[in-house]
Amino acid sequence: MFGGMILLLLLGLPLAFVTGLIGVTFTLLLFGTDGLTLIASRIYTFMNEYALVAVPMFILMASIMERCGVAKDLFSAMRVWAGGLPGGLAIQTMIVATIMGAMTGIIGGEIVLLGLIALPQMLRLGYDKKLAIGTICAGGSLGTMIPPSIVLIIYGLTVNVAIGDLFIANIVPALMLSSVYMAYIFVRCQVNPRLGPVAPAEERNVSALAKLALLKGLALPMLVISAVLGTIYFGIASVTEAAAMGVVGTMIAALVRRELTWPIMRDSIRQTMQTCGMLLWLSFGATAMIGVYNLAGGPGFIRELFAGLDVPALGIIFLMMAILFALGCIMDWVGICLLTMPIFVPIVRELGYDPVWFGVLFCLNMQLSYLTPPFGPAAFYLKGVAPPEVSLNDIFSAMWPFLILQASVLATVVFFPEIALWLPRYGG
Repeated sequence: MFGGMILLLLLGLPLAFVTGLIGVTFTLLLFGTDGLTLIASRIYTFMNEYALVAVPMFILMASIMERCGVAKDLFSAMRVWAGGLPGGLAIQTMIVATIMGAMTGIIGGEIVLLGLIALPQMLRLGYDKKLAIGTICAGGSLGTMIPPSIVLIIYGLTVNVAIGDLFIANIVPALMLSSVYMAYIFVRCQVNPRLGPVAPAEERNVSALAKLALLKGLALPMLVISAVLGTIYFGIASVTEAAAMGVVGTMIAALVRRELTWPIMRDSIRQTMQTCGMLLWLSFGATAMIGVYNLAGGPGFIRELFAGLDVPALGIIFLMMAILFALGCIMDWVGICLLTMPIFVPIVRELGYDPVWFGVLFCLNMQLSYLTPPFGPAAFYLKGVAPPEVSLNDIFSAMWPFLILQASVLATVVFFPEIALWLPRYGG
């Protein structure tokens, strides 16, 4: 089955149709036409999950926020606060990326926005090209980790884990990753200030009142996202309910900012439908393939395979991480999640590990996949809006320091699970 999947992918077929074709073909070969009803039943069960409604709601909320100038206002506000520090513009870009990750979580859109707003400013000030590019790609990919992440929702639905617990568990690792990025930028620019020159005096010498005024337009959008995540974290509302109210709150915030227009709503709805369409077709295909894989005894085969390895439990976890990393070089995170998590998570549970912790590891691993060639979507998102002198080779070569930082944080969370689990347990 997996050999056939790799062959069809190499032939250029879309993943959703590859998995669906393999699922249906092997069902007919192994179980006849009666097996097709089992596939239909599995797909219906997945689609009947109430929490799945949160996906289009969060995507719509993010799409509206993305188009309403919040990122531009946030960047303008942060620039005057950090302009006098070597590397300050790169650090504040990372702060903006972290906040935008909580507001939107649409990684492609976030990288494009930062590429349009922050990259020209850093290059104009004479920033090292690779440092500027790496900052934007790594920071723009933080939406994988920071709630409300669609990655966490799909993972939770796939392995039947509480999405609220996943959201809470990812807070500390996500902030840890963002802080490591900022510390790296700060240290490099302190050692060599030419990598990140300070902003001109006329751009940073702004009164405190003017600085606060720049933040005024951001108050309502940040209040909306804080309320959405707060109601989830404190158990006031379910993820689905909070997501729906988040859409309403975002529309009100856009209206107050006088940016709620028909073109913005039309484009936001269109993006939501396109993204959900892709997610659903991938879900259909992967659900069909995993269904017949389970019926054919695949989980037992994999369990015996891992049990036969003469390695400790953590060695198996690292092997899973290596497999996910390798798949991330050639596949999208949605397909990886839907295809591997139903196989890996039961083994993780048998080894005595918490699936919430493994979900954090999965998100960190998928964060790596956004920067890793040859698939590395972050590079292609940025290349689409970068100045002509920025080549794809420049972008991929700028990723390596940030990839090493990501891998170190991943390894740290593997060895110290409490980094991810203490907050859900404390909250519980």
